[in-house]
Amino acid sequence: MAGKPVPRLALSHVSHRYGDIVAVDDVSLEVAAGELVCLLGPSGCGKSTTLRIAAGLEKPYAGQVFIDGTEVVGEGCFVPPEKRGVGLMFQDYALFPHLSVARNVGFGVSGVSRAERDRIVMQALRIVGMEPYADAFPHTLSGGQQQRVALARALAPQPSIILMDEPFSGLDRRLRDEVREETVGILRQAGAAVLMVTHDPEEALSIADRIALMRAGKLVQIGTSDELYFHPVDADVAEFFCQLNRIHAHVTGGVVATPWGDLPASGFAEGAGVEVLFRPEQVRLGAAARDDLPRAVVERCSPLGGERLLQLRLCEDNSSVRVRLPYEDCPATGAEVGVKVILSQMMMFPCRHESAP
Repeated sequence: MAGKPVPRLALSHVSHRYGDIVAVDDVSLEVAAGELVCLLGPSGCGKSTTLRIAAGLEKPYAGQVFIDGTEVVGEGCFVPPEKRGVGLMFQDYALFPHLSVARNVGFGVSGVSRAERDRIVMQALRIVGMEPYADAFPHTLSGGQQQRVALARALAPQPSIILMDEPFSGLDRRLRDEVREETVGILRQAGAAVLMVTHDPEEALSIADRIALMRAGKLVQIGTSDELYFHPVDADVAEFFCQLNRIHAHVTGGVVATPWGDLPASGFAEGAGVEVLFRPEQVRLGAAARDDLPRAVVERCSPLGGERLLQLRLCEDNSSVRVRLPYEDCPATGAEVGVKVILSQMMMFPCRHESAP
């Protein structure tokens, strides 16, 4: 039986610090050939430092880095970035303003004849749709065009690994979505292993094969978009992807009481404080006259394009519930409605705040 394929990129127990500040704390992560992994987290969590360590731009305090099974960082071993065969893309694109588009793209192509380098450069520009701009200079290009040139430069040496640090954050929303979709398609065709840093949960959910979520220098959870969204390991992971509804309660008789019935609390001690969380899109509305549904009043209706975010006030206990609905299903402000939440869609975690009831 064949063994597990060797990952293109592997970080093993990598740690790094700046003085007394621990930036990366015992991170282990693998990226396979043809896989796109998003390193996700808030600002300052260590994700960009982790990427720079993989690129060779930072030497870690401890740990190892492997490319195609070969150690490039370890005790007594440090391969410089230019010898790792890694393509890099940064937030500011880092294009040389005094070089033409073609010369920017060809900058990292070495060890071949001039004719072969020109062929490689034009092929890379053709892939990203920028061949007509080969003689242009970066300052004459739009943000989206500069991003495509940066991608061509990363692709030109045909690296087995591409590392990207917030590559789309400098673009406006409409252009960002368009360029991101094009870029991901090109990267998948190239078959490289891609590790991309982002702080945007929606971006990670939409493009990643797997998401590696970081918090305070540590990897908190690694998995597919569905695994992190629907099966978060803790309440902070759950809340990172959207604003949640929350119920603070205590376990009584092995269950937690909610307005929609008793929620089994297996694994929690009797009397333990818990947080019950559920997402706004998991709430459904019904007729206020239904006896089987808790009643609520619509306090506020905020437009979100074709959807609306409703703020409800439950009549039973005066608690607040957020609901996300299509525009055409939105009741008027002040309307009384029945509120339905399926117990199996609720998430339960230990209470994060000791003072909570």
